[in-house]
Amino acid sequence: MDDSIDEEVISGGSTITVEFSGGAETLFGGVKEHIVPLDGSKIVLLEEMLRWLRDHLLTGDANLFLQDNTVRPGILVMINDTDWDLMGETEYILQPGDHILFISTLHGG
Repeated sequence: MDDSIDEEVISGGSTITVEFSGGAETLFGGVKEHIVPLDGSKIVLLEEMLRWLRDHLLTGDANLFLQDNTVRPGILVMINDTDWDLMGETEYILQPGDHILFISTLHGG
C-alpha cells in the first residue's frame, strides 16, 4: 500500500475505540483512549488506521510506534480482546464499534 490515505475512507459515520497502555500512550500526548471516526460503508484496513493514527494523533517519534507499515516489535495489539495475529494483523477489516488496544512491552531501565 502507498503511504497516502483517502480522508473519505476514515470520516464520519461510525467509530472505533483505540486505546494505548504500558507507556504507548506517551507517544499520543499521554491520552490513553481515542474515539476514531470510521466510515462503515467502506472497507478500512487496520494498516490504513495505523497511518491515520500516525498522521493525526501521534505526537511522539513515529519510529517508536511503527516499523515498515506495521506496529513495531514490542507493542502488542489486541482487536476486541483477541491477539491481532489471529485476526489478520494489518489486513484486518475494521468494523464499527471495534476496540483496538496497543500495549507497549518496551520499558527503559
